Amino acid sequence: MAKLVNVAILVFPGVQSLDVSGPLDVFAEANGYLPRDAGYRLTLVGSDTSPFRASNGMLLSADISYADVAAEFDLVLVAGGPHLSKSEPEPGLIEALLRLIAGSEHYGSICSGTFVLGHAGLLRGRSVTTHWQDAQALADQFPEAQVDFDRIFIRDGALVTSAGVTAGIDLALAIVNEDHGAAVALAVAKRLVVVAQRQGGQSQFSPYLAAPPRDDSLIAKVYAHVIANLRERLSVGDLAAIAGTSPRSLARAFEQDANSTPGEFVEQARIDAARNMLEASDLPLKSVAFECGFGSMQRMRLVFSRQLGVTPSQYRASFKKPSG
Repeated sequence: MAKLVNVAILVFPGVQSLDVSGPLDVFAEANGYLPRDAGYRLTLVGSDTSPFRASNGMLLSADISYADVAAEFDLVLVAGGPHLSKSEPEPGLIEALLRLIAGSEHYGSICSGTFVLGHAGLLRGRSVTTHWQDAQALADQFPEAQVDFDRIFIRDGALVTSAGVTAGIDLALAIVNEDHGAAVALAVAKRLVVVAQRQGGQSQFSPYLAAPPRDDSLIAKVYAHVIANLRERLSVGDLAAIAGTSPRSLARAFEQDANSTPGEFVEQARIDAARNMLEASDLPLKSVAFECGFGSMQRMRLVFSRQLGVTPSQYRASFKKPSG
């Protein structure tokens, strides 16, 4: 039998406002489809109850302070903020989090709130995700965690984590789905004009190809050549000749500077070029595949499905820029 779920979201100065308002809107909208005693009771928990600024300048205020909050919540979530990947959270936030989760059924984070969980010692051996831009920093700071760079959200037992910003909406919709079924989650998604379950992972939203670390690095020459010659075959031997080195030395340089193989690098470059064309043009898929060196539309579809979790057609439908 469904019960009233008490939800706490921990907030702080500089919090990402959408990390807070996104999940809150999902749970609040769900209440409109549920009996009064079977919905969600929402509470913001902060260092005190004075107004503070979110990262976008919006004024927010908590309902209750870290010091006064009791362990009476079923779901405890830590919101993210742009500074969390670079600095440690205030001790009061960590203390409140640990106190609250002791009495909760589920706990977790939205976006970079995962760093707070890490500083609280809650990520050891756990599968987690965060904003694609901060995923490497999370893996570096908390090597005991199993960081998935691509998932929109992950549940690992009682722990739930989401990717960046609007992914908090995806996480909240998934929770509503688990609590009350797909029909309620779909009704909420329609009300908020979002999809009930996104296809694919974070890769489809992030730049897939990283720039070379230094302009004078061995792979910088290869990078420029690949971008300018995507239609060509671009074998490892060809790229090594461009860089003026051996295939083995080139592979070693890529492993060190790009954390990939030369072949993976070429495929990533083709994916990014195709994504740009799909977003900005009406070129037929066959032409995009040719221009980006995939060789065939079928090959491009296979690579997109494997790497991004969506087909080229689905990607274009989601990200095509309006003309005019």
